[in-house]
Amino acid sequence: MSITTAPFGILPDGAAVDRYILCGAGGLCAEIIPFGCRIVRIYAPDRNGVSANVILGHDTLEEYAKAGDYQGAVCGRYANRISGAAFSIDGKTYTLEKNDGENSLHGGPTGFSHRLWSVKDASETAEGPSVTFSYVSADGEEGFPGNLSVEVTYTVTNKNDLRIAYRAKTDKATVLNLTNHSFFNLSGDASKPIFHQELQINADAITAASDDLIPTGKLVPVAGTPYDFNEPKEIGRDMFADDHLLQVCGGYDHNFVLRGEGMRKAAEAYDKASGRVMEVYTDQPGMQLYTANSLSGAGVDGVPLVDHGAFCLETQVFPDSPHRPEFPFHYLQPGEAFATDTVYSFRTR
Repeated sequence: MSITTAPFGILPDGAAVDRYILCGAGGLCAEIIPFGCRIVRIYAPDRNGVSANVILGHDTLEEYAKAGDYQGAVCGRYANRISGAAFSIDGKTYTLEKNDGENSLHGGPTGFSHRLWSVKDASETAEGPSVTFSYVSADGEEGFPGNLSVEVTYTVTNKNDLRIAYRAKTDKATVLNLTNHSFFNLSGDASKPIFHQELQINADAITAASDDLIPTGKLVPVAGTPYDFNEPKEIGRDMFADDHLLQVCGGYDHNFVLRGEGMRKAAEAYDKASGRVMEVYTDQPGMQLYTANSLSGAGVDGVPLVDHGAFCLETQVFPDSPHRPEFPFHYLQPGEAFATDTVYSFRTR
């Protein structure tokens, strides 16, 4: 196992950004940058031991810095959407910037995904190489209340797990919803759509949503619908079914209500050609499946990004939870420790 660094780019203000390369003894390697606390590469071996990058990304820092680019980023303060770009705590309304129609998306136009994080620690541990990034979001940043201190730790274990640990604390009641927005393509070829890659999700329902993807509060059973992934199926099988929201989105962009509580298996993806398997474990109540319905520009090594060239499995609380008291969510309070973990585990068959 090893952890090394290499220059990645320079921001307009002159700040240098390094790439942290974490390689475990099992052959899994992840490359992570402090800008947006982003995963920029994940190299996973196929059934023949040949490694390839299994996430989408870019060659340059400038591309990651473009507005609306969330490739591999930590999204916050509130990942996903808040309707009307506003919410209230104890009778006080906080107004956010609208960057998704009338709504706030992923913490606003300069949310955590577009901030330069600090490197708190980078070391080899018994489990594998690990790096911890930290960021202090000031009271009022993007309209959110409270001085919020956040740490995210990435660990590549010697068992080929990529573990993400999110930790935070605040000095004022606030909303917090963190996720990683990596775009996966287990074939290792970003030019290939993911239609024939298989997916299984441990969820009995999705959150019903309006056309702008704001939950209505209703939970819709997936049985007998295009959203039923309880048995493995090719992602493209029902992607273009005669379903209103699938047609509106051009594919999946839906929050799944995960079964169970605590740390448990949420999903499993499989690429038959390469033999790569990725399992997702989380303690979060929801997971957004997004099938990269609208992609453009160039990816790694200049390969053009194509629609449906990846899938995202974003573990999180439900979208717009501040407006839905029936959803499993609470405001982070001063003196309270925020802690949640997600694991992307790689193997072959």
